[in-house]
Amino acid sequence: MPSIEDSIANVFGKTIWTRFNRSVRDYELILPGDSIAVCISGGKDSMLLALCMKRLARFSRTPFTVRYLAMDPGYTPETRQRIEGNLRLLGIEADILRTNIFSSAEKTGDNPCFLCSRLRRGWLYKTAMDMGCNKIALGHHFDDVIETILMGMLYGSQMQTMLPKLHSENYKGMELIRPLYLVRENDIIGWADYNGLEFIQCACNLSSGGEGSSKRREIKELLVQLRRTNPAVDMNIFRSAENVNLRKLMSYHSGSERHHFLDDYAEGHTVRGNINKGAVNK
Repeated sequence: MPSIEDSIANVFGKTIWTRFNRSVRDYELILPGDSIAVCISGGKDSMLLALCMKRLARFSRTPFTVRYLAMDPGYTPETRQRIEGNLRLLGIEADILRTNIFSSAEKTGDNPCFLCSRLRRGWLYKTAMDMGCNKIALGHHFDDVIETILMGMLYGSQMQTMLPKLHSENYKGMELIRPLYLVRENDIIGWADYNGLEFIQCACNLSSGGEGSSKRREIKELLVQLRRTNPAVDMNIFRSAENVNLRKLMSYHSGSERHHFLDDYAEGHTVRGNINKGAVNK
């Protein structure tokens, strides 16, 4: 039986290793000289990401450095021990730093999960920058992407997706990358099961009643139903974010610049002008 790391390429080569490398290549996630902080939450996704990045750093022709960063936002001793044990099992040497984010988010009352996420993201950016890194890598995968598209449409009245990389708005020079962008969640679960690995779920007491987590569960259940009659539904949703036809949209915006299909409809133009009409916000 191959080692846990080798199983990524030898057993799950087509479903994990190839798709991981395709994400890195197609979206230009790693450039020569990058210093990347892989952010480890302790769940299956971030642990797989850490192992993939460790393997890539060893074999890649692109010179880059990688650090492994794990935040302890207030875990119980048992949860922290589980994370530390899994890191040893995977051969990952991570900096584990303690914060009080769980308790800070819990005090807000309303939507603590949202605040927890914001606080964690800001902490990761700042800590990675202090470590000399110019990028942080998160473990979001293909299913996260399509679920985000549907959540935006059904609950947020907007059409947008989770990008494979983006610049930080608050930490100049820092980027976020998602190297598991094309890897499916079921394949990550298959890898963990094959190796007999048990990772933590969300280890706080904030998420059980959080609206965001409940909506994501609804989307997951909806996708299960849709797959029964349309096995290609996942890829169709994903590709819908690549095949946007601006000429077929009621309105759209790029930053503060807003456009509406009526702007130049009378002239028969296909390129729309800039507007700030109230109709866009209805």
